[in-house]
Amino acid sequence: MHPETPTARTLALRVPRWPGNLAGQHVDVRLTAPDGYQAVRSYSLSSPALPAADEAVVEFGVERLDDGEVSPFLVEEVRPGDVLEVTGPLGGWFTWDPAADAGPVQLVGGGSGVVPLLSIVRTHGETGADGPVRLLQSTRVPAALMHRAELERRAREQPGFSLDLVWTREAPPGDAHPPGRLDAARLAAATLPAADRPTCYVCGPTGFVEVVADLLVAAGHPAERVRTERFGG
Repeated sequence: MHPETPTARTLALRVPRWPGNLAGQHVDVRLTAPDGYQAVRSYSLSSPALPAADEAVVEFGVERLDDGEVSPFLVEEVRPGDVLEVTGPLGGWFTWDPAADAGPVQLVGGGSGVVPLLSIVRTHGETGADGPVRLLQSTRVPAALMHRAELERRAREQPGFSLDLVWTREAPPGDAHPPGRLDAARLAAATLPAADRPTCYVCGPTGFVEVVADLLVAAGHPAERVRTERFGG
């Protein structure tokens, strides 16, 4: 386990009898209090697609919510050697299988929505899929971007992968764009055109996902090629 930002953490679990997973799937984590009260939350895997194995190490990302029942414990309290109750992998719609869909792929993330998109990016790198994968990531401030160093390294080194960053509140010094919310013009400039027929994956807070999905469809992307996963109210 290691910190990603001041409020987010990646946890690595050693799981026996792992059934295998696709890029983009998630797990459910259940915590049980001493009085028997239980809380279950879903967390996206950042691991690439993994085959079935007698034992596998899988990673997932957690961002702490101040009023959360599970995330504060996972971010601040869990220590190496602790045992967690996990169900999964889960999810079949928000997944990418390069054997069935080699690309192109357009990813759009908001905040911690980058986690399952990183799973797709890692899978693209490990499989050497031919089609391009492009990630447009929207984050409040540079310090809040999970996996930034890895994403920027992969954008330099991984063939076919490109990265575009949007800062909504504070941009780093020298950034070419002022901070601001993602709009139709910026989306069009930083995403694959509808004529390329990419499969689009959008993950983030509910309001962000709804706006981006509508903008993609308005730009000509078929609704059935826009896959979404959201969190929050």
